[in-house]
Amino acid sequence: MQKRFDKELSLEELARLGDEQIDTSDIPDLDDAFWEEAVIVEPEGTEQITLRVKKSVLQAFRATGKGYQTRMNAVLESYARSLKK
Repeated sequence: MQKRFDKELSLEELARLGDEQIDTSDIPDLDDAFWEEAVIVEPEGTEQITLRVKKSVLQAFRATGKGYQTRMNAVLESYARSLKK
């Protein structure tokens, strides 16, 4: 596909684009077969809490970058599942 813009657009610039300016030629059409096999996935609810953790644990997860709280939750969820076995 040919590049249409000289630089990557910001979110504000993208929001100002009209529908006719957006190239969707590389997006395949979704036919009936796609929708017949589609499955609705509803995420499990989350609850906001206050949790005290060791400073070293928090620093280790923060050092992994953006999304560290999601990774912390994944570790806790994995442990919780292991308890059910």
